[in-house]
Amino acid sequence: MQTKSILQLADIKQIAAAAEAEALKNSWAVSISIVDDGGHLLWLQRLDGAAPISAQIAPAKARTAAMGRRESRIYEEMINGGRVSFLSAPGLDGLLEGGVPIMKDGQCLGAVGVSGVKSVEDAQIARAGIAAIGL
Repeated sequence: MQTKSILQLADIKQIAAAAEAEALKNSWAVSISIVDDGGHLLWLQRLDGAAPISAQIAPAKARTAAMGRRESRIYEEMINGGRVSFLSAPGLDGLLEGGVPIMKDGQCLGAVGVSGVKSVEDAQIARAGIAAIGL
């Protein structure tokens, strides 16, 4: 039987605080979400000034990254490269950059999804959050 690491509430709060700090440092109004490895929402916060739609997009990006075990940007690149059939992939609705999986020892623990600024900046915020727990 295998042993698997999981995200605990303390980890989630640490990721969220670091992601928020990165966003605030850059004056970026975003929504930040964290999901578990099955894409289930564990955390959602919408910073002051963030567009309401960002609270829908951030969890979708996180779910896509967690369920696909890869950054959501990979799907965006495939679609932009002409593989538009991925638009019909079941369960994957955040096919934009900004979803980053939380990986440890080759296993996905969950993902962070951010929405509200340029996609590359969304991903920067997500990575800053994940780095806070040493991953």
